[in-house]
Amino acid sequence: MIALLRGAGRRMAGLVSVLLFLLLWEAAARVFHVRAIMLPLPGQVALELASEWSWYAGHAAYTLMTTLAGFALAVVFGVAIAVMLVGSRWFERFIYPLIVALNSVPKVAIAPLFVIWMGTGAEPKIAIAFLIAVFAMIVDTVHGLRSVPQDVLDLGRVLKGSRRDFFFKVRLPSALPSILAGMKVSISLALVGAIVGEFVSSQRGLGYVIMSAQGTFDTVRVFAAIFVLALMGMLLFALLVWLERRVTPWLRHREED
Repeated sequence: MIALLRGAGRRMAGLVSVLLFLLLWEAAARVFHVRAIMLPLPGQVALELASEWSWYAGHAAYTLMTTLAGFALAVVFGVAIAVMLVGSRWFERFIYPLIVALNSVPKVAIAPLFVIWMGTGAEPKIAIAFLIAVFAMIVDTVHGLRSVPQDVLDLGRVLKGSRRDFFFKVRLPSALPSILAGMKVSISLALVGAIVGEFVSSQRGLGYVIMSAQGTFDTVRVFAAIFVLALMGMLLFALLVWLERRVTPWLRHREED
């Protein structure tokens, strides 16, 4: 019961902070007579969303689809590559510098190449989302797999279990908190990647909405799309927090203590 009240209090505090931000925004825009083309009022943004909610929902669904597809690929390939990096020193020395080099390249610079290679459909957006998100998954998963306590490793050697059993029953559960932490970072990066892809070439999605509204100086529509993006990012992050609490209950109990 106490835990539920604490959780409700935290959620209420977050809601209050958002409302205060919106009130300060509204007050500042009115007091300083800021033009709507520079900074629209929150009420104007809300009215825009209410009047065109189905149109925004359609574009948001497209962005959500490309984000989740890129995120899913990042999780699958990121975990697989991390397992190989931890399991083979040779593979780590051979492939890790290449991974770091690829991650160092600005994704905006190579986004046009994906359009040339894959066309203007959803594929280049998914590829960019994957490319931006996968590095975080690799780094956090490697950290988790290598953070198994030494006494647990020694116990596994003494019991002489198979490498497969040891991985699935010891290493992977121990690395789960780090994997989930990587997922929480990667979902935000995948959303950024999807928007970058839509900026480069798209006829659908919230990135397309922002770019087309920019061309007509429709600032209200830009802010409306940004608001939907922020809400989508918060919901995706909250979903992963919920998943983390369900699959790692021992961490939740440790925090409550």
